[in-house]
Amino acid sequence: MKKTALITGASSGIGKEFAKYHASKGGDLIITARREGALSELKAELEAQHGVTVHVIALDLAASDGARNLIDEIQSRDLTVDILINNAGFGGHGMHINRSWASEAAMIDLNVKALAELSHAFGMQMIENGGGKILNVASTAAMIPGPLQAVYFASKAFVMSYSQALDEEMRDKGVTVTSLNPGLVLTEFVATANLGNTGLSKQKGASAASVAKIGYDGMLKGKLVVINEPRLAFMLNWITPLLPRRIVLRLIKGMQSKPA
Repeated sequence: MKKTALITGASSGIGKEFAKYHASKGGDLIITARREGALSELKAELEAQHGVTVHVIALDLAASDGARNLIDEIQSRDLTVDILINNAGFGGHGMHINRSWASEAAMIDLNVKALAELSHAFGMQMIENGGGKILNVASTAAMIPGPLQAVYFASKAFVMSYSQALDEEMRDKGVTVTSLNPGLVLTEFVATANLGNTGLSKQKGASAASVAKIGYDGMLKGKLVVINEPRLAFMLNWITPLLPRRIVLRLIKGMQSKPA
């Protein structure tokens, strides 16, 4: 029986690569994002290459009723979600008080609220159906505070904490939850978050395809937290926690600062 995966933010970047990788394994898909044209192109490509069925639902998950609309639409089509990949999210550079509250609120709505609402709805469905998998895309930002991206880093800390708690609650009922914490990935993120010309943007970065594969494979194994780079994992798990917090804050602020 084919497993159907719901992937948010599937029109580009890691989300698109998740869709490609799942389809290559013979799985059907529900893909969602704001850009219907990009989703339709992806649908045609995956159905032609892999003989799977791809359902397109174009909407804005950051809208106040975005997640509810997605849940209702999936239910109206009588579709079952076996795998949920909460990939949609965005960041934004600058001092918190200098950024518009509307932008910060939209980030919280997408990165936190929508992710939790979808996990709640489909996690319940998975338990009723005897099992399932949830993969929540966090970031290495989840493991440290982020001056000049305060809300983004905090939102990803929520995702990592929430994912681990959900896994403990649902694992004995057949549902595992994995937090994917990648470092810099070569996607639209840097441009969208206005991080150009920062130390962070000058790092090498990993391909979206490699991160998607590592995250997806980790999800299948039921891992709690997946970090795509061993060096980063060692640094964040064993070195950073031992450093004085003020030093960590200054280092992160420096990486995200732009030349005067």
